[in-house]
Amino acid sequence: MKKYVSKFKTTEVSPKSASSKHSFYSGLGGMIAIGVVAYMTKEMDMPLIMAPFGATCVLAFGVPDSPLAQPRNIIGGHILSSIIGLLCLTFLGTQWYSLAIGVGASIGLMLLTKTTHPPAGADPLVIILAGASWSFLLNPVLTGSLIITLIALLFNNISKLRKYPKYWW
Repeated sequence: MKKYVSKFKTTEVSPKSASSKHSFYSGLGGMIAIGVVAYMTKEMDMPLIMAPFGATCVLAFGVPDSPLAQPRNIIGGHILSSIIGLLCLTFLGTQWYSLAIGVGASIGLMLLTKTTHPPAGADPLVIILAGASWSFLLNPVLTGSLIITLIALLFNNISKLRKYPKYWW
């Protein structure tokens, strides 16, 4: 990345935008993943989708080479952050500090466990505000993140220009 030095500060040049082909392909992958999860939610009459999965698709299909988009990060980040959210809800209730502790603890523990996945930082908020039960950990968190990861694995490897994942664990 080029740097320009001025009298006052160093600034980096913004990265180039993605090609139209990459953008279309990434959008198509995200659409398919959310479409499958939403359809399965409807047909199975079981919750398999949650809002943070939209952001997960941005990473899994838009920047599949990113360390934040790898299976360990998607699945591990969502599970870990959801457990933290459920613990905060169980022991602290729906107080403002429960939300803050849930997000802060999720960030810290994801970094320590090498499972950092930014969309998972929203999981404690979703769980605490919804008053979710422990079954939320299985559906939608585990099942939904597994489905999205599987679709990312299949879809991203259709193109010879992509190889997903870069690593598993």
